Amino acid sequence: MDFFDKLESKKIQVSKTEDFGHDLRQQWEAAFASHLSVKEKRQIFLHDKGGASGFLWHVFSYEKRKCEKEEQAEVAFDKQYKDTCIIFFQHSDEVWLVEDATELKARDLLMTDGEYADLYVVDCDYKWTFVVTHEQGWIGPFFCRKGE
Repeated sequence: MDFFDKLESKKIQVSKTEDFGHDLRQQWEAAFASHLSVKEKRQIFLHDKGGASGFLWHVFSYEKRKCEKEEQAEVAFDKQYKDTCIIFFQHSDEVWLVEDATELKARDLLMTDGEYADLYVVDCDYKWTFVVTHEQGWIGPFFCRKGE
């Protein structure tokens, strides 16, 4: 059972679309990393390709934005009111729309791999985000409210 099917099997209403991941990554950066200069983004490898570089979540791992980390992030996400939210990925242009996301929990999103290993969940207004990294057990997950 793949990751998408896993969510559907939990009766989480999720639909999939292609070709919008790039746009959502740009919107996420505008919401959560716009306070950084181009130089600061370069210093934390926000956009670089290859190696251990080029991850939006570096804004949190390099502590350039306040956030909850690890178990505290999972608890914060689980407690966050979630109506409709969006899931997108660092290395895929797939976008998943989750309607009535009240039952979506951190444990549903952990232990993903492949193209789904670095995933970002946001509400439709980008007021909060939950990020699961491919470095699970070492770095992340992260939870951030935009106003913090």
